[in-house]
Amino acid sequence: MGTLSVLPVRAPGKVDRVVAGQAMVLAPAVGVLLGGIAGAVVAGVEALRPDAPLLAAVLGVVVLVGLSGALHLDGLADTADGLGSRRDRETMLRIMKQSDIGPFGVTAIAAVLLIDIAALTACIQSGYGWQSLLVGAVASRLTLPWSCRTTIPSARPDGLGAMVASTVRPTTAALLTLAATLLAPLLFWLTATSNHLPAVPAAAAAVLLATAVALAATHKSQKTFGGITGDTLGATIELALPTTLLTLALTT
Repeated sequence: MGTLSVLPVRAPGKVDRVVAGQAMVLAPAVGVLLGGIAGAVVAGVEALRPDAPLLAAVLGVVVLVGLSGALHLDGLADTADGLGSRRDRETMLRIMKQSDIGPFGVTAIAAVLLIDIAALTACIQSGYGWQSLLVGAVASRLTLPWSCRTTIPSARPDGLGAMVASTVRPTTAALLTLAATLLAPLLFWLTATSNHLPAVPAAAAAVLLATAVALAATHKSQKTFGGITGDTLGATIELALPTTLLTLALTT
C-alpha cells in the first residue's frame, strides 16, 4: 500500500526481496481499494448528474491517478522517453533515470489519459462505469506479479526493479489471474441489468488482455533493457488500464 498508493500506512519493520515479492502478489488487492474509491466517485457523480458521463469519467480517472501518486504515469513517461530516444541500452537507462520529461513522455501521458477517459465515458454511457474502473484498476495492478515473475531479471543492480525482480512464481501469477478472470465477470453479472449482460464475458476478456499486455511489455523490457525497472513496471500498469477499459467499451 505504501509503494502503490499515497494512502498513509505503517511501513513494515523489514523490507527485503521476500517482502517485496509478497507486496507484488498483493498488488491487485491494492487495485481493489483504489479502484473501489475511484469507482465510488464515478457512481456518485452519475447519481448527481446522470447527463454528464464525461465529468464522471474525468473525476474517476483523476482520483485513481491521485491515489497512486501519479507514480505509474511517471514510469510511463520515463519509459517512453527512453524508448523514443532509440539509443543504446545504457543511454536509454540513463535517460529514464533523469528527472525531466521529454516529448515522448508528455505524449504518452496525454494519450493514455485521453484513452482512459474516453473509454470510461463509453462504459458509463453503457451503464457499467464504476464496475469498469474497478476491474481496470485491479487488472492493471495484476500486471505486477507477471512483470516480477522469476524468469524476468532486473535491468539495473539497484532501484525498485532490482528489489522486486524475479520474486513471484509464475504459478502464483497464474492463480491470481484465474481469480480475477472469474471475479470480474461475477461483479458484472451481479450488478448489471439484463441489457448489460454482454459485459460479463467482456470483463473476463479485459483481464486476460491486461495479462497479455504484461507479458508483451516484460518481453520488450527484457529484450531492450535486459530486464525490468521501476519505470517499466509503472508503464506496464498504465498500458494495461486503457487496454482493459477499451476492451469493455468496444465489446459491449
